[in-house]
Amino acid sequence: MSQVEDRLAAMGLSVPDVVAPLASYVPAVRYADTVQTSGQLPMVDGALTATGKVGAQVTPEQATELARTCALNAIAAVKSLVPDLDTVRVVKVVGFVASDPAFTGQPAVVNGASELLGAAFGADGVHARSAVGVAVLPLDAPVEVEITVVVRD
Repeated sequence: MSQVEDRLAAMGLSVPDVVAPLASYVPAVRYADTVQTSGQLPMVDGALTATGKVGAQVTPEQATELARTCALNAIAAVKSLVPDLDTVRVVKVVGFVASDPAFTGQPAVVNGASELLGAAFGADGVHARSAVGVAVLPLDAPVEVEITVVVRD
């Protein structure tokens, strides 16, 4: 097991199975030393764990936890192409938050993903980031996260 997986285990987490795509795409693509994941929803065991808009049906605290789940699914997508997670450096995170029109706390929600990646990858988890509020996401998910990593072979 990698140090990344050991850190996740210390948090009571493990890398899940890769979430099956909902349409015509793959969970992640590797090109040379870069891996880009598709947007990952907060799916657990093949099911979306919450629906609705943050700031209305979903609290910011719930959404932050959902962003963590998205990041864990993104790690799974990366691991499907790069079995040794200790060779991975996270460089960019993009988080989309389905938001009630009055909600402006998108950065705090996406911190759920950023903090999980930082805890799992240590210094290699420090990354650039965008946190974007949107009207709606696939399946009415509250949060979606995609990551870009580079691989040291």
